[in-house]
Amino acid sequence: MDQKARAERFRNQIQNNNEQQEEQYERELKRAREERIKRRIERMRRERQRMLRRRLFVGGVGIAVIVLLIFVGKKVFFSNPNDSNLGGHTSGDQTETTAPVETTEEHVKKNIPIPTWVDQQLLEINEFSRPGIPLKAVNNVVIHWVANAGTSAQNNRSYFSNLADPAANPDGVKASSHFVVGLEGEIIQCVPIDEKSYCTNWRNDDTISIEVCHPDWDGKFNDITYQSVIKLTAWLLEQFDLTSDDIIRHFDVTGKDCPKYYVVHEDAWEQLKQDVKVYMEANPNIQ
Repeated sequence: MDQKARAERFRNQIQNNNEQQEEQYERELKRAREERIKRRIERMRRERQRMLRRRLFVGGVGIAVIVLLIFVGKKVFFSNPNDSNLGGHTSGDQTETTAPVETTEEHVKKNIPIPTWVDQQLLEINEFSRPGIPLKAVNNVVIHWVANAGTSAQNNRSYFSNLADPAANPDGVKASSHFVVGLEGEIIQCVPIDEKSYCTNWRNDDTISIEVCHPDWDGKFNDITYQSVIKLTAWLLEQFDLTSDDIIRHFDVTGKDCPKYYVVHEDAWEQLKQDVKVYMEANPNIQ
């Protein structure tokens, strides 16, 4: 009986230890999830604050332009009709010249030569994948995953192209990307870099998008794909006078797990940005 009792106590101890370990694991898992959520909320808060400051600045410039236009309009419409040069010299000894006001809208600089290592397969202008709308600015380069493991760059370019066909796109889906990087390191350009793509939600107006193919559903880029992403991103940053700090993920805009591997593995994302920075320093004039 003593031996059975000892065996029973031993089993109970093992069971208690297992339960304690499971409870400890659940606590650690919960804590990790909470930390990840806090980091995500903080990143989204910073991004919103940044965009708010940018919008306030743009709004302030817009108001200044409107005030200037009103002032010029008053000079033109309320000047002395006997003056021979409305808005120019006035009667008497005073001479006042009003400079012309340019009202043309500024967009992204055009005619940037595309490197030979980029395969240009621009989509036809259409409502669903290439609207032909000029970008207002380029403030960030955004990295995405295609979310379809094993597909090629050409597969994804064809998907964007087929959206223009009502029979293939009865739901009216809008999607595209400026570039798609494939599993063999190939780079296909789908949308000109001075036009808007449908890739990054409310940041479509001021970002360049790169969709990246991945062999598996964990979303990690293979080595040759990764190197092409680094080179392409570095070239884009150079063209638009940006830095590695201006590379963002779709996740940083909407909280979506895109590009998945580089959302789950924050260290891998930071390493990607560092690799772009190192590449730019080593190659100051990327061709």
